[in-house]
Amino acid sequence: MADGLSPPPPWSQTVTLAEIARSAPVIKLSADGTTRVAIARELGLERLDSLTATVKARPWLDGAELDGELEARVTQICSATGDPFEQVLTNSFQVRVVPEGSDAAPRNDSLEVDIDPEGEDPPDVLESDKVDVGAYVVEHLALEIEPFPRKPGAVYQPPTEETVDSPFAVLQQFRKDRAED
Repeated sequence: MADGLSPPPPWSQTVTLAEIARSAPVIKLSADGTTRVAIARELGLERLDSLTATVKARPWLDGAELDGELEARVTQICSATGDPFEQVLTNSFQVRVVPEGSDAAPRNDSLEVDIDPEGEDPPDVLESDKVDVGAYVVEHLALEIEPFPRKPGAVYQPPTEETVDSPFAVLQQFRKDRAED
């Protein structure tokens, strides 16, 4: 997920592969106010009033599989009216991760990449033994955010075109008005 060059995620909640192998934890997350402000800024939201998630982590091959459910209450700006509006976003997601060097890690030996839109996503390759569950929650929240949000019932009204008289038309009208006086 991280490449060493990108900034740290706005919400980091980690669990190690060893902890997952040992206890298959159910991780309950709830973002605090400071974290919600950072996530809202990162995702271009007006506000993020709540963000909670439940993630079940279990062993998968030599890595882990995460099954998560998130719910967020967000405020966005309507692209049609410019008005803020609130909505609740939910998402269920599944992610598989493997350690670096795993036999299950995707190989990039050739320049060609086969993509099957109906197939399963390849597992993410971890840079360490830690799985950042919080970062995956933020990533999947980002996928739910509408890039051009529209408030329910909003209808775009194009601005009315004001006819601006040219300076010459104004001068001509001025002359007419003076001639009538």
